[in-house]
Amino acid sequence: MSAYLDASVLLPILVEEPSSAAVDAFMLAGDQELLVSDFAAAEVASALSRLVRTNLLQEQDAVQRLADFDVWRAATSSPVDVHAADVRLANAYVRRFDLMLRAPDALHLAIARRLDATLVTLDHRIVIAATELGVAVAEPKAA
Repeated sequence: MSAYLDASVLLPILVEEPSSAAVDAFMLAGDQELLVSDFAAAEVASALSRLVRTNLLQEQDAVQRLADFDVWRAATSSPVDVHAADVRLANAYVRRFDLMLRAPDALHLAIARRLDATLVTLDHRIVIAATELGVAVAEPKAA
């Protein structure tokens, strides 16, 4: 089985957060192939940029964490391209107002569906939407 990681799971690998221990435990416990899209990588860079803009992280530290992420990603995960069909499906998902999805979240769901992978996320709203859409989902929890 493959696990598609969204940015909410990737960021706690790089920046200490309350969820970091749960994410670390999830990563160590699994033997599934880890999948990371270029889109998720861009979201990670954006999140680090936000931390720099809000003075919660120094620029040089963010640069180093991105370099560490690139090394981790290359050594630990398989890359995933975003297809035009993923964007079209994400568009259909956000038009389902009952799901209350933002476009980036819908795109992660669409990619996971195409790959027939389990979407790993810390966003409970995405967990609910994935369940509604029949997309396999896992939410790392603290032990």
